[in-house]
Amino acid sequence: MVEGRLGGTVWGMEIWINPACSKCRSALTLLDAEGADYTVRRYLEDVPSPAEIRQVLDRLGLEPWDITRTQEAVAKELGVKEWPRDEANRDRWIEALAGHPKLIQRPIITAEDGTAVVARSEEAVRDALSRPAG
Repeated sequence: MVEGRLGGTVWGMEIWINPACSKCRSALTLLDAEGADYTVRRYLEDVPSPAEIRQVLDRLGLEPWDITRTQEAVAKELGVKEWPRDEANRDRWIEALAGHPKLIQRPIITAEDGTAVVARSEEAVRDALSRPAG
């Protein structure tokens, strides 16, 4: 399979992980057990750009505050819990995620049909696996 980055027309499955995260490790174990063809992105090292975050949000059908880890120390420092959750502040949230990738909920799987899921459960990982190639 040809792997495509988020902006490409050929989709490949990609999973954004933090190797220290148990839910990420569980998702990888399940993908491997199912023989999935995927690319790993260690998003704390290979930080997504604001444009990539926007694309993933579009694929998830979510807003940036929906995938923000508000309990992280940096979230508390920034005061994100107090930020307005509206269109006028959307870019502020996206810039915070790009500038502080620890704030991004994980793991995120971009599925082959062009959608994405926050894969914090076995069911969510299986959902991503069940989507047809795009």
